[in-house]
Amino acid sequence: MAFEEQEYNKPFSLKTWAKMLPFLKPYRHLFIVVLSLNLLAALIDILLPLFQSFAIDNFIKKEALDGLIPFSISYILVIVIQSIGVILFCRQANHIEMYIGRDLKRAQFVHLQTLSFSYYNTTPVGYILARVMSDTLRISGMIAWGLVDILWAFCYVVGVFIAMFFLNVKLALIVVTIVPVIAVLTVYFQNKILHWNRRVRRINSQMTGAYNEGITGVKTTKTMVIEQSNFDNFSKITEDMYQSSFKTAKLNAIYIPMVSCFSSIAVALVLAQGGLMTIGQVMQFGTLSVFISYAIGIFGPIQQLARILADLISAQANIERITDLLEKQPDIYDNQQIVEKYGDAFHPKKENWEPIRGEIEFKDVSFRYPDGEEYVLEHFNLKIPAGTTIAIVGETGAGKSTLVNLACRFFEPTQGQILIDGVDYRERSQLWLHSNIGYVLQNPHLFSGTIRENIRYGRLEATDQEIEQAAKRVSADTVVEKLEHGYDSDVGEGGDRLSTGEKQLISFARAVLADPRIFVLDEATSSIDTHTEQLIQNAISHLLKDRTSFLIAHRLSTIRQADLILVVRDGKIIERGKHQELLKQKGYYFNLYQKQFEEEAAIRALKSES
Repeated sequence: MAFEEQEYNKPFSLKTWAKMLPFLKPYRHLFIVVLSLNLLAALIDILLPLFQSFAIDNFIKKEALDGLIPFSISYILVIVIQSIGVILFCRQANHIEMYIGRDLKRAQFVHLQTLSFSYYNTTPVGYILARVMSDTLRISGMIAWGLVDILWAFCYVVGVFIAMFFLNVKLALIVVTIVPVIAVLTVYFQNKILHWNRRVRRINSQMTGAYNEGITGVKTTKTMVIEQSNFDNFSKITEDMYQSSFKTAKLNAIYIPMVSCFSSIAVALVLAQGGLMTIGQVMQFGTLSVFISYAIGIFGPIQQLARILADLISAQANIERITDLLEKQPDIYDNQQIVEKYGDAFHPKKENWEPIRGEIEFKDVSFRYPDGEEYVLEHFNLKIPAGTTIAIVGETGAGKSTLVNLACRFFEPTQGQILIDGVDYRERSQLWLHSNIGYVLQNPHLFSGTIRENIRYGRLEATDQEIEQAAKRVSADTVVEKLEHGYDSDVGEGGDRLSTGEKQLISFARAVLADPRIFVLDEATSSIDTHTEQLIQNAISHLLKDRTSFLIAHRLSTIRQADLILVVRDGKIIERGKHQELLKQKGYYFNLYQKQFEEEAAIRALKSES
């Protein structure tokens, strides 16, 4: 089933915004400074027209310059104070935006490390990237600028109305009568705009996912020649984005001129009535100029208030998405007592870790996947002595990885127990177990960086000499010798500068360096050519000695020496035994072996003919 993003269209809720308080608390002193500077800015914006009024009434109308110098100094001083306040405000608001954005991204990144494998099986990478990048950017910007701008706009509007009523009640009432009209227009249009803005952001999340899939799957796209299909799908998303953005712009194109029109009507009425009052000497020219400035300036902040409030409601969806991620609980977790004793992934208490021998026992284990309805294992029992090599075979999609995922605690039994050295592994730390597992995947992942750095991930405190020894043990030094900078050669993003086989060898070296008690080789030699496979087969047999090992094998010829072979079909273990025992049974394993033997013989015959 395709992933469907949850709809976020709840009404404004302080409870939702309160979830951001832990991220705001460390910077409360910055908020105090910013809010104070905003109040100062609002006060100066209200006072500046009064300077204009004083100049008209005392200098222009009287045609006198008495007191001009003190007036000019005072005016310049106020402007300088305002300019300094704006500079400081922008500086502190930028700090708030950067700090909160950084902290939100860090919190999400750390939390993502704690989530179980099942979360990543069901959640697209594009969705996660949109949370960490787009949503975080919007929230930090809204908190740093939107919240404080609301305070400025509110204080300015209230202050201007007080000043207008103080100067002349009749003209103030003229302006006030226009405000409800603009308020109604604003509420109507902002609700419409908010709806389409939410749709734009939801489509943006889909677009991010499409970009990610298009880039990471480019090889598949080109080899399967599905560029046109991908383009058609992406075009549909971008067309939806265009239509939604166009409707938002269209609404703005209607709303803004209408507000401007009514603002102009208010200014015209003030001019008409104020002009008559000035001619009748009921009002001074300076007072009229103040009213005109207020009438022109007040509707902008009113629009700004409405716009920011709409943005706050819209940004609430971003907060809900991020908090949903941060509140997502892993399916597999250590209880508080285990964490206190053994630590967690970021604060391990290795001094309390027990040594591990590698004995594994499945006791009456039944299992079904979290999103599944049928059991893939039922009442399964198996005791694996320490140092035993277990091979798991079956056709593609048969469920070979289920047992390994359970043994490694990537999933936990739905029923029953799995014991490590006689103790239920839920009574020990996940990190304790995972630190003792070496896992080599069929499609290995390398991190951006050098070969040396990638091998060192096996044991971060390893020396350069230990890294090079680990590489030699699995013939990974043959890869290094071909590269210009040796171990300091960059592998590229995801290791794309190396072949799949070369990446396999590096991942083998990384697993060897970790020196784990449990090894898992998940079809680890299926992507390696025959020559390279022969090089590492001896190394593998040496490495698996005295270690509990799971071999998920495609080539049955590689598991003949396994202590126990489990044959999986349709998620069930249908046969078990050693290689020769299973061949004698002439069952499913025998047929698999015969079929693969014939295929390999045919391939060898074709190669010899060519």
